[in-house]
Amino acid sequence: MRPQSEFLILALLALALGPARAADLNDYPTAARADYVFGCMKANGDTRLSLDQCSCSIDVIATIVPYERYVAAETVASVNQQPGQVGALMRNTDAARDMLQELRRAQAEAQVRCF
Repeated sequence: MRPQSEFLILALLALALGPARAADLNDYPTAARADYVFGCMKANGDTRLSLDQCSCSIDVIATIVPYERYVAAETVASVNQQPGQVGALMRNTDAARDMLQELRRAQAEAQVRCF
C-alpha cells in the first residue's frame, strides 16, 4: 500500500471514530461542569486565569473518571466530612476509599496539567 493511501485510510478511520469518542468523553452534564468550575474559581481567586485553569481541570477529570463514578466519589467526599457514625461508615469502607482515591488521582493529574 502506498503511503498516501495509508494516510487516507487512517484519516477516514479517525473521522469515523471521532464523534463516538467525543461523546464517550463528554458524559458530564454542563451543570456539573459549571458547578465544579464555580467552586474551583472561588478557591482560586475568581480571576480569568482561574476560569481557564478550572475549566481545564474538570475537562481532565472527565477524561479520567466517568461521570457516574465522579458523582459517587463526590458524594463519598461530602459524607466523609460528617462527624459521627455516618462519616465513620464512609471512612471505614474499602469501596469508599477506592472511589476517593480515584478522584484524588484525577484531581492531581488535573492540577499538574492545568495549574
